Amino acid sequence: MVAFITNKLPVGVVALLVALSLWATGVLDLGGALGGFGDPVVIFLASLFVVSEGLDASGVTAWAGQTLAQRAGTSPRRVLVAVMILCALLTTLLTPNGSVAALLPMVILLALRAKTSPSQFLMPLAFAAHAGSMLALTGTVVNVIVSDASADAGAGRFGFFEFALIGLPLLAITIAACVILGPLVLPKETPKYVPPDLSRHANTLAGQYDLTGGLHRLRIREGSPLVGTALGDLDLGADHPGLRFVGAQRPDRSPAPAAHLLDVDDVLVVAGPSDQVGRLMIDSDLAVRMLPHSAEPDGGLITREAGVVEVVVPPRSPFLGDRVFPGMVRGSDVVILAVRRRGKDVLGATDVTEGDVLLLHGTWPAVDALVDDRDVLLVDSPDLLRRQAVPFGSKAPRALIVVAVMVVLLVLGVVPAAVAGIIGALGMVATRVVTVPQAYRALPWEIIILIGGLIPLSVAITDSGAADLIADVIVTVVGEANPYVLLVTLFVFTCALGQVVSNTATVLIVVPIALAAAAETGLAVQPVLMLVGVAGAASFLTPIATPSNLMVMGPGGYRFGSYWRLGLPVMALWLVVALLVIPVFWPL
Repeated sequence: MVAFITNKLPVGVVALLVALSLWATGVLDLGGALGGFGDPVVIFLASLFVVSEGLDASGVTAWAGQTLAQRAGTSPRRVLVAVMILCALLTTLLTPNGSVAALLPMVILLALRAKTSPSQFLMPLAFAAHAGSMLALTGTVVNVIVSDASADAGAGRFGFFEFALIGLPLLAITIAACVILGPLVLPKETPKYVPPDLSRHANTLAGQYDLTGGLHRLRIREGSPLVGTALGDLDLGADHPGLRFVGAQRPDRSPAPAAHLLDVDDVLVVAGPSDQVGRLMIDSDLAVRMLPHSAEPDGGLITREAGVVEVVVPPRSPFLGDRVFPGMVRGSDVVILAVRRRGKDVLGATDVTEGDVLLLHGTWPAVDALVDDRDVLLVDSPDLLRRQAVPFGSKAPRALIVVAVMVVLLVLGVVPAAVAGIIGALGMVATRVVTVPQAYRALPWEIIILIGGLIPLSVAITDSGAADLIADVIVTVVGEANPYVLLVTLFVFTCALGQVVSNTATVLIVVPIALAAAAETGLAVQPVLMLVGVAGAASFLTPIATPSNLMVMGPGGYRFGSYWRLGLPVMALWLVVALLVIPVFWPL
């Protein structure tokens, strides 16, 4: 706990040192000290992040966000309520960190459109994610921990949606507090850093590049009168006014020089009015290989199947000196739509020089492959562009089916939670919603190591008798007369620890103590564990309490002390709701 609070070492290192210390001191054998990494809780958590990646990568979250933006209008209060509800619902599938990360750029944009400071929206966004984590078993790993602890104690697991009995009141009171108190206590700062909004990227590119002329790729067929014509002698504008020749490629896709004699299957790239292009095709017996792209988002520039990306040619690139022109196909079916040099479009063929900017179009796999291409530097991430600009992509139905199957398995309880999670993660990969590298990148290794290293500590606290000793102290201090005093004490203790230590680590430490205290006072297990789960989610007072709190700090322009002004009233309201609601559904 001292290592966590002082923050001198990474949390993953602390967790590994905890596991090694338990073995070195003989508290646990080696299998017990390292057994947390094979615990079903860790497996379930890892699988949920892969499922979350599938929902985000397929455009489901972008679709939900854009739908909200269209329906919420520009009323700040209405937008805030809609944002918090959407974030809470997404958290049941994406976890708090995933839902905040997915919605952060959109929420900033909505705030600016509503003529409100993003700081008025972003902290409520994080708080809604904490409340949303209490709506279902998959909302957070804390829920899985308390559910497994309940089963181990002989009280049975909590149902998949059983958490919503307390989660819905918590969400309602959180929204009410943020709507009423937020404008009074939150700063009205303009963030120094605003995440890029790529939802209208096609329009942005239309303003930067001249795409109105349209590029046509036309293939020379057998019998065309152009066969045998020297490329340098080609003059299309004489018979077809407004038509401009851009370049030509041989069948092997190499650029044709001026002395090249046109042959069958050579491709001409022309720009100009579509009626003149049609006349040229008829007069010269040409076949269409590529239609022009519109600058509008629905005109083919950015679709579910294909996308666009800007690249810059860096120094010492092998690409330097290559002959290129707009409309040229290069690499894995990537089309060069435009070439810019020193801020101006290059209309014809040119040799690539350092600093040139190319606008490339192709299928999403071809565009994604450019991320690892050392010849060019990408201006914007294709993955981020696809997630924001292509809502409900072609993979979205498959992603939703996989999630539905996983949720049904969890609700019915036909398989353990870890097995249902593995089925969901494998389903995302098997249906090609996410690739294997994407699945690996989606895994939060720091969190996995943190939980895997601290689960043995939770076991050791119980098996060594430490939980009973701490529980004895708590019971002695608060007494056994009123169970609500014990519940308040556990809530305050858990919340206080959770503001400086990961809520997952906090719950792993507190659960055995709470179980021992419940046994000494004769309280039922489930209400005590549910209270610990609620307290573990009530991480409102500091930015370091959870990653979701930290994610909104920079964009919201918050300081360290900004959180408690709204967080403290919300936490007090959570305590009141917990004390009123928990005994109703889980008798003491």
